[in-house]
Amino acid sequence: MDRIDALKAIAGQAQRGELAFPTSVDATLKLQRALADPDCHLEAAARLVQAEPVLAARTVAIANSAAYNHTGHDVTNVNAAVQRVGFRTLGALASSVIVRQLAGELTDPLLRAKADQLWQHSAHVAALAQVLARRVSRVDSDTALFAGIVHEVGGFYLLSRAAEFPGLLDDCTDDWLDHGEVPIGRAVLLKLGVPAPVTGAIEALWNGMRALPPETLGDTLLLANDLAPVASPLHERPGATTAQGATTIDLTSGEGTLARVLAESADEVRSLAAALL
Repeated sequence: MDRIDALKAIAGQAQRGELAFPTSVDATLKLQRALADPDCHLEAAARLVQAEPVLAARTVAIANSAAYNHTGHDVTNVNAAVQRVGFRTLGALASSVIVRQLAGELTDPLLRAKADQLWQHSAHVAALAQVLARRVSRVDSDTALFAGIVHEVGGFYLLSRAAEFPGLLDDCTDDWLDHGEVPIGRAVLLKLGVPAPVTGAIEALWNGMRALPPETLGDTLLLANDLAPVASPLHERPGATTAQGATTIDLTSGEGTLARVLAESADEVRSLAAALL
Protein backbone atom coordinates (compact mmCIF):
# COMPACT_ATOMS: atom_id res chain seq x y z
CA MET A 1 0.00 0.00 0.00
CA ASP A 2 1.50 3.35 -0.98
CA ARG A 3 1.43 6.42 1.27
CA ILE A 4 -1.62 8.06 -0.28
CA ASP A 5 -3.62 4.83 -0.09
CA ALA A 6 -2.53 4.40 3.54
CA LEU A 7 -3.61 7.95 4.42
CA LYS A 8 -6.94 7.43 2.68
CA ALA A 9 -7.44 4.17 4.56
CA ILE A 10 -6.74 5.79 7.94
CA ALA A 11 -8.96 8.76 7.04
CA GLY A 12 -11.77 6.47 5.92
CA GLN A 13 -11.65 4.50 9.15
CA ALA A 14 -11.63 7.73 11.16
CA GLN A 15 -14.63 9.12 9.29
CA ARG A 16 -16.55 5.91 10.01
CA GLY A 17 -15.75 6.32 13.70
CA GLU A 18 -13.29 3.42 13.67
CA LEU A 19 -10.65 5.13 15.81
CA ALA A 20 -8.03 2.99 17.53
CA PHE A 21 -7.21 4.79 20.79
CA PRO A 22 -4.84 3.47 23.46
CA THR A 23 -6.71 2.27 26.57
CA SER A 24 -5.13 5.10 28.57
CA VAL A 25 -7.00 7.61 26.38
CA ASP A 26 -10.36 6.02 27.18
CA ALA A 27 -9.61 6.29 30.90
CA THR A 28 -8.65 9.95 30.65
CA LEU A 29 -11.74 10.69 28.53
CA LYS A 30 -13.86 9.38 31.40
CA LEU A 31 -11.91 11.63 33.77
CA GLN A 32 -12.46 14.61 31.47
CA ARG A 33 -16.21 13.97 31.35
CA ALA A 34 -16.33 13.70 35.14
CA LEU A 35 -14.54 17.04 35.50
CA ALA A 36 -17.01 18.62 33.06
CA ASP A 37 -19.99 17.54 35.17
CA PRO A 38 -21.55 20.71 36.65
CA ASP A 39 -22.15 18.78 39.89
CA CYS A 40 -18.42 18.08 40.26
CA HIS A 41 -17.16 20.23 43.15
CA LEU A 42 -13.63 21.37 43.98
CA GLU A 43 -12.88 18.57 46.41
CA ALA A 44 -14.13 15.92 44.01
CA ALA A 45 -12.15 17.45 41.13
CA ALA A 46 -8.98 17.44 43.21
CA ARG A 47 -9.46 13.75 44.04
CA LEU A 48 -9.98 12.92 40.37
CA VAL A 49 -6.85 14.84 39.38
CA GLN A 50 -4.76 13.21 42.11
CA ALA A 51 -5.65 9.81 40.67
CA GLU A 52 -3.91 10.74 37.40
CA PRO A 53 -0.24 11.52 38.26
CA VAL A 54 0.59 13.24 34.96
CA LEU A 55 -2.44 15.51 35.18
CA ALA A 56 -1.74 16.24 38.85
CA ALA A 57 1.84 17.29 38.13
CA ARG A 58 0.80 19.40 35.16
CA THR A 59 -1.96 21.13 37.15
CA VAL A 60 0.45 22.17 39.90
CA ALA A 61 3.00 23.32 37.31
CA ILE A 62 0.42 25.43 35.46
CA ALA A 63 -0.82 26.93 38.74
CA ASN A 64 2.73 28.05 39.53
CA SER A 65 3.41 29.46 36.05
CA ALA A 66 3.57 33.20 35.50
CA ALA A 67 0.21 33.04 33.72
CA TYR A 68 -1.61 31.99 36.91
CA ASN A 69 0.69 32.77 39.82
CA HIS A 70 0.13 36.52 40.12
CA THR A 71 1.07 36.70 43.82
CA GLY A 72 4.47 35.02 43.56
CA HIS A 73 3.43 32.32 46.05
CA ASP A 74 3.75 28.78 44.71
CA VAL A 75 1.13 26.17 45.53
CA THR A 76 2.36 22.76 46.62
CA ASN A 77 -0.74 20.59 46.45
CA VAL A 78 -3.41 19.63 43.95
CA ASN A 79 -6.31 21.13 45.93
CA ALA A 80 -4.78 24.60 45.89
CA ALA A 81 -3.71 24.22 42.26
CA VAL A 82 -7.24 23.25 41.12
CA GLN A 83 -8.67 26.22 43.01
CA ARG A 84 -6.20 28.59 41.35
CA VAL A 85 -6.50 27.45 37.73
CA GLY A 86 -10.25 26.78 37.70
CA PHE A 87 -12.30 24.04 36.10
CA ARG A 88 -12.03 25.29 32.50
CA THR A 89 -8.24 25.29 32.53
CA LEU A 90 -8.37 21.92 34.27
CA GLY A 91 -10.42 20.56 31.39
CA ALA A 92 -7.84 21.88 28.92
CA LEU A 93 -5.08 20.18 30.90
CA ALA A 94 -6.97 16.89 30.83
CA SER A 95 -7.13 17.29 27.05
CA SER A 96 -3.37 17.84 26.95
CA VAL A 97 -2.88 14.49 28.68
CA ILE A 98 -5.20 12.82 26.14
CA VAL A 99 -3.33 14.36 23.20
CA ARG A 100 0.01 13.11 24.52
CA GLN A 101 -1.43 9.65 25.21
CA LEU A 102 -2.48 9.27 21.58
CA ALA A 103 1.16 8.80 20.64
CA GLY A 104 2.35 7.65 24.04
CA GLU A 105 3.05 4.04 23.04
CA LEU A 106 5.43 4.79 20.18
CA THR A 107 8.66 2.80 20.29
CA ASP A 108 10.28 3.85 17.01
CA PRO A 109 12.79 6.61 17.89
CA LEU A 110 12.04 8.64 14.75
CA LEU A 111 8.31 8.59 15.39
CA ARG A 112 8.90 9.40 19.07
CA ALA A 113 11.03 12.39 18.05
CA LYS A 114 8.24 13.63 15.74
CA ALA A 115 5.69 13.24 18.53
CA ASP A 116 7.89 15.16 20.95
CA GLN A 117 8.38 17.99 18.45
CA LEU A 118 4.66 18.07 17.67
CA TRP A 119 3.87 18.45 21.37
CA GLN A 120 6.46 21.19 21.81
CA HIS A 121 4.81 22.99 18.90
CA SER A 122 1.35 22.52 20.42
CA ALA A 123 2.46 23.73 23.86
CA HIS A 124 3.94 26.92 22.42
CA VAL A 125 0.87 27.57 20.27
CA ALA A 126 -1.38 27.09 23.30
CA ALA A 127 0.65 29.46 25.47
CA LEU A 128 0.82 32.11 22.75
CA ALA A 129 -2.88 31.75 21.94
CA GLN A 130 -3.83 32.37 25.55
CA VAL A 131 -1.77 35.57 25.77
CA LEU A 132 -2.92 36.82 22.37
CA ALA A 133 -6.54 36.16 23.28
CA ARG A 134 -6.32 38.07 26.52
CA ARG A 135 -4.28 41.02 25.32
CA VAL A 136 -4.90 41.40 21.59
CA SER A 137 -8.02 39.73 20.17
CA ARG A 138 -10.04 39.80 23.43
CA VAL A 139 -11.56 36.37 22.82
CA ASP A 140 -11.87 33.93 25.71
CA SER A 141 -8.34 33.05 26.82
CA ASP A 142 -9.20 29.67 28.35
CA THR A 143 -10.80 28.60 25.07
CA ALA A 144 -7.74 29.82 23.16
CA LEU A 145 -5.47 27.76 25.43
CA PHE A 146 -7.63 24.69 24.80
CA ALA A 147 -7.68 25.28 21.03
CA GLY A 148 -3.89 25.47 20.98
CA ILE A 149 -3.59 22.21 22.92
CA VAL A 150 -5.84 20.22 20.58
CA HIS A 151 -5.19 21.86 17.20
CA GLU A 152 -2.76 19.10 16.09
CA VAL A 153 -4.68 16.17 17.57
CA GLY A 154 -5.14 14.63 14.12
CA GLY A 155 -1.38 14.62 13.68
CA PHE A 156 -0.92 12.79 16.97
CA TYR A 157 -3.44 10.19 15.87
CA LEU A 158 -1.56 9.78 12.57
CA LEU A 159 1.68 9.21 14.49
CA SER A 160 -0.04 6.59 16.63
CA ARG A 161 -0.90 4.61 13.44
CA ALA A 162 2.35 5.22 11.53
CA ALA A 163 4.10 2.06 12.66
CA GLU A 164 1.42 0.03 10.83
CA PHE A 165 2.38 1.63 7.50
CA PRO A 166 6.16 1.71 6.89
CA GLY A 167 7.22 4.87 5.09
CA LEU A 168 3.96 6.67 5.89
CA LEU A 169 5.71 9.78 7.19
CA ASP A 170 8.61 9.88 4.73
CA ASP A 171 8.34 13.40 3.31
CA CYS A 172 4.56 13.29 3.63
CA THR A 173 3.88 17.03 3.79
CA ASP A 174 1.71 17.44 0.70
CA ASP A 175 -0.01 14.07 1.04
CA TRP A 176 -0.92 14.76 4.69
CA LEU A 177 -2.41 18.12 3.78
CA ASP A 178 -4.28 16.74 0.77
CA HIS A 179 -5.56 13.43 2.11
CA GLY A 180 -5.24 13.24 5.88
CA GLU A 181 -5.24 16.34 8.05
CA VAL A 182 -8.83 17.51 7.63
CA PRO A 183 -10.78 14.19 7.64
CA ILE A 184 -8.64 12.63 10.37
CA GLY A 185 -8.56 15.83 12.41
CA ARG A 186 -12.33 16.29 12.21
CA ALA A 187 -12.99 12.69 13.26
CA VAL A 188 -10.67 12.82 16.28
CA LEU A 189 -12.00 16.22 17.41
CA LEU A 190 -15.52 14.78 17.22
CA LYS A 191 -14.49 11.69 19.22
CA LEU A 192 -12.98 13.90 21.91
CA GLY A 193 -16.13 16.00 22.11
CA VAL A 194 -14.35 19.25 21.24
CA PRO A 195 -16.91 22.11 21.22
CA ALA A 196 -18.00 23.61 17.89
CA PRO A 197 -16.35 27.03 18.44
CA VAL A 198 -12.96 25.37 18.94
CA THR A 199 -13.46 23.03 16.00
CA GLY A 200 -14.39 26.07 13.90
CA ALA A 201 -11.18 27.83 14.92
CA ILE A 202 -9.13 24.78 13.92
CA GLU A 203 -10.99 24.64 10.61
CA ALA A 204 -9.93 28.26 10.08
CA LEU A 205 -6.35 27.20 10.74
CA TRP A 206 -6.66 24.45 8.12
CA ASN A 207 -8.09 26.97 5.65
CA GLY A 208 -5.29 29.44 6.40
CA MET A 209 -7.56 32.50 6.39
CA ARG A 210 -7.17 35.14 9.07
CA ALA A 211 -7.46 38.82 9.83
CA LEU A 212 -4.75 41.05 11.26
CA PRO A 213 -5.10 42.25 13.92
CA PRO A 214 -6.79 39.02 15.05
CA GLU A 215 -10.49 39.34 15.79
CA THR A 216 -11.74 35.77 16.22
CA LEU A 217 -10.58 32.60 17.94
CA GLY A 218 -9.49 31.28 14.53
CA ASP A 219 -7.44 34.42 13.84
CA THR A 220 -5.85 34.09 17.27
CA LEU A 221 -4.95 30.44 16.72
CA LEU A 222 -3.46 31.15 13.29
CA LEU A 223 -1.30 33.97 14.60
CA ALA A 224 -0.12 31.84 17.54
CA ASN A 225 0.72 29.04 15.12
CA ASP A 226 2.79 31.40 12.98
CA LEU A 227 4.60 32.83 16.00
CA ALA A 228 5.40 29.48 17.64
CA PRO A 229 9.19 28.99 17.87
CA VAL A 230 8.85 25.23 17.27
CA ALA A 231 7.29 24.18 13.96
CA SER A 232 5.09 21.15 13.38
CA PRO A 233 7.19 18.23 12.09
CA LEU A 234 4.34 17.13 9.80
CA HIS A 235 3.93 20.10 7.51
CA GLU A 236 4.44 23.73 6.76
CA ARG A 237 1.11 24.96 5.51
CA PRO A 238 1.16 26.74 2.12
CA GLY A 239 1.05 30.45 2.76
CA ALA A 240 2.09 30.09 6.39
CA THR A 241 4.50 32.62 7.74
CA THR A 242 8.04 31.29 8.01
CA ALA A 243 9.77 31.27 11.37
CA GLN A 244 11.98 34.13 10.24
CA GLY A 245 9.06 36.04 8.79
CA ALA A 246 7.04 35.61 11.99
CA THR A 247 9.51 37.80 13.85
CA THR A 248 8.56 40.70 11.57
CA ILE A 249 4.80 40.43 12.18
CA ASP A 250 3.58 43.48 14.02
CA LEU A 251 0.31 45.25 14.41
CA THR A 252 -1.35 47.82 16.59
CA SER A 253 -3.58 46.48 19.32
CA GLY A 254 -5.40 48.09 22.20
CA GLU A 255 -2.32 47.84 24.36
CA GLY A 256 0.24 49.01 21.84
CA THR A 257 2.02 46.89 19.26
CA LEU A 258 2.12 43.13 19.01
CA ALA A 259 5.88 43.23 19.52
CA ARG A 260 5.39 45.07 22.80
CA VAL A 261 2.70 42.65 23.96
CA LEU A 262 4.92 39.66 23.17
CA ALA A 263 7.92 41.22 24.89
CA GLU A 264 5.93 42.02 28.02
CA SER A 265 4.39 38.53 28.05
CA ALA A 266 7.56 36.57 27.22
CA ASP A 267 8.00 35.14 30.73
CA GLU A 268 4.34 34.23 30.89
CA VAL A 269 4.42 32.42 27.53
CA ARG A 270 7.68 30.67 28.36
CA SER A 271 6.54 29.46 31.78
CA LEU A 272 3.15 28.30 30.51
CA ALA A 273 4.66 26.38 27.59
CA ALA A 274 7.22 24.78 29.91
CA ALA A 275 4.48 23.73 32.34
CA LEU A 276 2.56 22.05 29.51
CA LEU A 277 5.67 20.12 28.47
